[in-house]
Amino acid sequence: MKIRIKGNSLRYRLTKSDVSRFEEDGYIEDHTNFAGQKLTYALQRNAGNNLSATFEGNKITLFMPDSLSAEWTSTDTVGFENNDNELFLLIEKDFKCLDNVAEDQSDNYPNPLNLLL
Repeated sequence: MKIRIKGNSLRYRLTKSDVSRFEEDGYIEDHTNFAGQKLTYALQRNAGNNLSATFEGNKITLFMPDSLSAEWTSTDTVGFENNDNELFLLIEKDFKCLDNVAEDQSDNYPNPLNLLL
C-alpha cells in the first residue's frame, strides 16, 4: 500500500495482494519510520456512508464504507473519492506505470492505457 500526501489531499494506492487482504480482513496497514518514530497508515472498512479519515497517535486511518468496499474489491472499479471537511480523500487500485521504473510492479494492476497503445 502506498500513501501520497499533498496539501490537503490524501491518496492511498493498493496492489492486487493489498486489495485481496483488505477484502478478506477489512483492514490493512503499513508504516514508515522517521528518526525513531513510526507513522502508521491504515485502511479500514466501516459502516459509514462516505470515505473519511482520522489522524490519532501517529496513525492515519482512512475509513471505507462496507458498500464501497464490496464494489471496489469485487469489480473493475478503480477507486473512490470524497471531501471530508477540507481534506480530499482518494482510494485507488495501483496500476503498472507506462514508463520504465526501478520499482517492482509485478503485483500492480494492468494499466488500462496499455490497451490503447
